[in-house]
Amino acid sequence: MSTENILVYFNPNTVLSLKFMKKPPYCPPNRELQYVDETNLYYQMAKKYAEENSLDPAHKTGAVIVKNNLVIGEGANGSTFHVKNGCERKRQNIPTGQGYDLCEGCAPVNHAEQKAIADCLKQGNNPENADLYLYGHWWCCESCWGAMISAKIKNVYLVED
Repeated sequence: MSTENILVYFNPNTVLSLKFMKKPPYCPPNRELQYVDETNLYYQMAKKYAEENSLDPAHKTGAVIVKNNLVIGEGANGSTFHVKNGCERKRQNIPTGQGYDLCEGCAPVNHAEQKAIADCLKQGNNPENADLYLYGHWWCCESCWGAMISAKIKNVYLVED
């Protein structure tokens, strides 16, 4: 559904709330994002992990990997690169999902999803058929999808904006 040409008529005395489904910039074939309510336990755990561990104060993102109702991996975005050098992508107004190679701090290895997978494996856990809950973003980049598919993550859960 395109959000560009929508005309809405409403009574001015009525509060109107419209939610538009944004199409993610990238989603691999035969995969789709799943959605949970913001009160979901694992989503809340991803949020807490981001708030406590993200190295990006402007855009905190966190991920937890869950298998058999146990958290087996956690990750938060960021690196110290931005603190020291700023963000080349922001300086050049590069859109989300593009130009990660221009900025070491934005490299996908610094994304919450890939850090959660690395944490999972470091702990000796197997992420196959696990679910990943992502806080702080409304989609996953191509590199993160690739890492999740390689790790055989089953589902990716977000909260709808």
